[in-house]
Amino acid sequence: MTRRVETTVRDIISLYRDEGHAAYGGEPVSQLEHALQCADMARSEGHHVDVVCAAFLHDIGHLPSVTRRAGAASAEGHEVVGAKRVRELGFPARVAALVAGHVAAKRYLTFKDPGYDRQLSAASRRSLREQGGSMSAAEAARFETAPLFSLLLELRTWDEAAKRPGAAVDPIAGIEQALTDSLEGAIVAAAGVGQNAPK
Repeated sequence: MTRRVETTVRDIISLYRDEGHAAYGGEPVSQLEHALQCADMARSEGHHVDVVCAAFLHDIGHLPSVTRRAGAASAEGHEVVGAKRVRELGFPARVAALVAGHVAAKRYLTFKDPGYDRQLSAASRRSLREQGGSMSAAEAARFETAPLFSLLLELRTWDEAAKRPGAAVDPIAGIEQALTDSLEGAIVAAAGVGQNAPK
């Protein structure tokens, strides 16, 4: 592990330990519990570490210090704030793309499946209105062409499901290896060594 990766992973873990215990937007879990549950779902389905990291980090834009760093007055647009921070931290582009697209996936699913809205928590329905509501047909058609379309829908499924108080998941230390592997993979790719296409 390089010193830069070690420092970045330590800073992320500290961030979530310090700020992740706040309530998650009116849900019955904290930000940290939600992040760990999402990551656990991605890991249990056998996804690549990049996807596990995206699941863990998808709401990083809600954390106060990340919002302040972006100069944002609130967590509105947290997916944009979060994706920018994930890129700054050195994660692969697809981690940032999954973070950036997870709100759009909710808007897509409420357009595509009129019954999906009933599956959302009350807090998620409220945030949907703030995020622009369901997509239009034209927006949905464009979204379906996104390179990570299928993964974005999976991430959105985990996002809604990861709100279980007291769920048994790996402790926060368990995410460290995934964060490390994803960051080191980005360094290798940037050096032009190349990797097999991850799942």
